[in-house]
Amino acid sequence: MCRVVIFGYVYLNVCLSLTNMAASSTGAADSPASASAGPSLDDQSLQYSMILDHLIGDKRPVKELSPGVMGGLPVPVKTEEQKMIERGMESCAFKAALACVGGFVLGGAFGVFTAGIDTNVGFDPKDPLKTPTAREVLRDMGQRGMSYAKNFAIVGAMFSCTECIIESHRGVSDWKNAVYSGCVTGGAIGFRAGLKAGVLGCGGFAAFSAAIEYYLR
Repeated sequence: MCRVVIFGYVYLNVCLSLTNMAASSTGAADSPASASAGPSLDDQSLQYSMILDHLIGDKRPVKELSPGVMGGLPVPVKTEEQKMIERGMESCAFKAALACVGGFVLGGAFGVFTAGIDTNVGFDPKDPLKTPTAREVLRDMGQRGMSYAKNFAIVGAMFSCTECIIESHRGVSDWKNAVYSGCVTGGAIGFRAGLKAGVLGCGGFAAFSAAIEYYLR
């Protein structure tokens, strides 16, 4: 903007100099009195105003500054299908579904891992001396992995959905959204065991979410 003003000022001075020279030469040919008078201050102010309107005023033509004009890569215009896909990917339902799938995969892997290091997998409680077969061990590992996968999927979907709703309601993306969402998720899960368990679940999950957000940010 400063460069435009400086350029306009220099351009005005040049134009006024040329105007004065033309007026002086014309006035000298007509009469000595008009040559000595020269252009008035009102005429100079009017010329300044007219030129400034075309340079930096309301009459200046507005040009669209696209990255291609400024030397960058041109950005193609998004179609309605692309905008619809972006809106769908930013919706709370999509985020909840994505967190549900991720939690299911992570929970299944964690359940299989814990079952692999557990020495009691495959043993029959009624007959602890019986050596379990490979089929029984794999069956127990699959059951534990499926149980962990379902729990992780439910927690992930609840946490992501509530965080998205709270963020949309507050209009701010900060660490408080995760804390509020953790409290709601933990309280909802723990409330099945009673009011005290719900309060403890809310506080514990909120503290855990705050610690994770502090570490990530």
